[in-house]
Amino acid sequence: MASADDRVKARNDLAWAIAVGGIGTVGFAALLVSTWYFASTLFLIFAGVLFGVALNALTDLLGRVTQFPHSLRLAAICLLLAALLSGVIFLGGATIAEQAKALSGTIKSQVVNVKAFLEKYGVDTSYLDLGTLAAAPAGSPDQDASAAAPAHNLPSAGTIASSGGAILSQTWKIVLGTVGAVGNFFIVLFLGLCFAAQPGVYRKGLIYMSPARRRADVAAVVDRIGETLERWLIAQMITMFAVFVITWIGLTLLGIPSSFILGVQAGLLTFIPTVGALIGGLIVILASLASGGFAALSAFLLFLGIHVLESYILTPMLQREALEIPPATLFAFQILLGVVFGIWGLALALPLIAVVKVAIDYVHEDEPKALPSS
Repeated sequence: MASADDRVKARNDLAWAIAVGGIGTVGFAALLVSTWYFASTLFLIFAGVLFGVALNALTDLLGRVTQFPHSLRLAAICLLLAALLSGVIFLGGATIAEQAKALSGTIKSQVVNVKAFLEKYGVDTSYLDLGTLAAAPAGSPDQDASAAAPAHNLPSAGTIASSGGAILSQTWKIVLGTVGAVGNFFIVLFLGLCFAAQPGVYRKGLIYMSPARRRADVAAVVDRIGETLERWLIAQMITMFAVFVITWIGLTLLGIPSSFILGVQAGLLTFIPTVGALIGGLIVILASLASGGFAALSAFLLFLGIHVLESYILTPMLQREALEIPPATLFAFQILLGVVFGIWGLALALPLIAVVKVAIDYVHEDEPKALPSS
């Protein structure tokens, strides 16, 4: 029979276990709530970390051919990237702006045409709420009626005031959106430069925050994540550049207008696996419809060829040692994060799942195989 001291000790142990479990549950719930409310900030920080990893990877590549210190190599990489960006802006800025404006108008008109074509055959297009995109085309009865309205029927003062308020509201939204986008760009740029300038400092700080008995494991996981992301980012940059060049040259040979800006968007969207390629291909096909059916068919075949090149040649060849994630798993994770967190979750789904996969692989690498390989 247990003594009184043993019973007291058992009750104390049970109370302590319940208290620790409750605190852990509350803490985990608070972490989930905080992650939900500050998701955009966390994604912004993660994007800065990715940019820093990319800069560090390019710096290490330069270190294979030179023996300069890390700071000088990083400065050389930053100057090179700044020179490339400045050259694109100053030498082709006007052309890019013109092509972007023309592409925007072409996409809008083609979306309206597709909507009208679907409605002609009884397809419900109520989900395509195009707003001002679906404005009445030139020569339509609505436009003729509005043009034939008497000029002396001027709007009332209240209508003018409300319209002015709507214009100011829209202008304010545009200003805030622009400031937010520019601010996010500089935040990512600043964080990336800080991480790339002193990667060892942040690595040591991250390891120091972990429990002492787990610091060796945390250091190994952090190093593996860094190496995996570096390999993936280098391979991704090569793939993006290849898609940009091939799309640009192919559309130019086909005589598709705005081929340069279409190549740029195709290359940038390659950063988002699967979904990005589909969006880029849809934009290319819509822009090609304005040049006729043959041009659209040729652009579609070009898109298929580029997709095959990217998915079955470049990506397996360049990333065979970087990431091994089943396509269905990646696509499901992209859809989940895209629905929950928007464009940030969609764009950063692959590096996030890569981080999780590296950590899980490290935890389970010493465990015996429970299932036979087949």
